[in-house]
Amino acid sequence: MLDHLKENNRVWAESMVSGDSAFFQRHEGQQDPDYLWIGCSDSRVSANEIVGLAPGELFVHRNVANLAPPQDANYRSVLQYAVDALQVKHILVVGHYGCGGVAASTQDGLSGPVDHWLQLIRDVHEDHQTELDAIEDEHQRLNRLCELNVISQVRNVASDIFVREAWKRGQDLHIHGWVYSLSNGLVTDLDVTVSKAEDIARLG
Repeated sequence: MLDHLKENNRVWAESMVSGDSAFFQRHEGQQDPDYLWIGCSDSRVSANEIVGLAPGELFVHRNVANLAPPQDANYRSVLQYAVDALQVKHILVVGHYGCGGVAASTQDGLSGPVDHWLQLIRDVHEDHQTELDAIEDEHQRLNRLCELNVISQVRNVASDIFVREAWKRGQDLHIHGWVYSLSNGLVTDLDVTVSKAEDIARLG
């Protein structure tokens, strides 16, 4: 079963060592990435490929709608390891236009874990109700909600105790908010980078 995937793996592994025979041996002992990517689980949003980084260069956490909930042990374990053990220099919170999770958060009829998970986006929607209601085009309204969700998650990351403690000890750490476009493959920097605790206030 899945022979085509196994063959793809073999071809990929051979391509990685064709120009660098020690590639896998060099990464086998440890990883030393400068970046943590917090992104969406969407199959069309492949973190390493989007920014052109090889294995070992990007530490990745993905979930539905690229959330960073303070109560989620999975996300916070990744964050702690990235900040304390790997000492990444940049945390990229990356949403994407056309996000199914963001769209689903505005619809009725959801049940189960996903309904609970998306409550954070509903909270963002409620906080920005006036701005969003003023956008007549539904597509543009959802795109703006995607951006607002990223900004909210940047705030969550920057407010976390692991990040705050890193700043207190002088660690060089920056949190960025990006949105990826499925239509052209490009990322948009939302210009909400946080590099110290005092920067959080400007996120609103």
